[in-house]
Amino acid sequence: MMESRQRRNLSRLLVPAVLAGSTLCLGCGPISFAGASPMAIAGDPPPPPEPEPEPKRVEVRDNKIVIHEKIQFEFNKAIIKEDSFSLLAEIAQVIKDHPHIKKIQIEGHASAEGSDSYNLKLSDKRAKAVRKHLVDTGGINGDMLTALGFGETKPIGSNDTEEGREKNRRVEFNITEQEVTSKKVEVDPATGQEKVVEEGTQTQKAEGQS
Repeated sequence: MMESRQRRNLSRLLVPAVLAGSTLCLGCGPISFAGASPMAIAGDPPPPPEPEPEPKRVEVRDNKIVIHEKIQFEFNKAIIKEDSFSLLAEIAQVIKDHPHIKKIQIEGHASAEGSDSYNLKLSDKRAKAVRKHLVDTGGINGDMLTALGFGETKPIGSNDTEEGREKNRRVEFNITEQEVTSKKVEVDPATGQEKVVEEGTQTQKAEGQS
């Protein structure tokens, strides 16, 4: 009786099933069927998807160097926090990687908290602190950088909310002079191919720059 029960249990695990004239077996791996004949599938599985690239913190857009992370300062001071040193190193590298950029104005901005004169002075000191760091640590030529504070005169958010005030406390990098390459292209009527017939570089200055 015991032996009969063991055989029944074993048959549930090992006995192949016959379906539509094809044999299935355990442990055989992937199998494809051509008619009644099994055929093993060869090949490697597809590679895993490429990881998403990390978003850039610094990029050049037209006449600006846009930073997607704020430069942090100590409270009510023009001392840059160490947390922002890597961001400033990235800004310096982007400037070096774009030699067509000739001059940049670093602008400091503040929220409406405090007096107008205090905010103007603090934003100016912070802009100059960023310039000094880019020159001394980032290796940027000081002749291409100017620094100026605007206080609370150019808000980008509402000063009635903390979120808006936080947006207004910022440093911006405006490109005031850069070289722009222009090309004149003609199309060969016989071949339809484009041909550059004139190419030149001119200096483009921001409005209000002499």
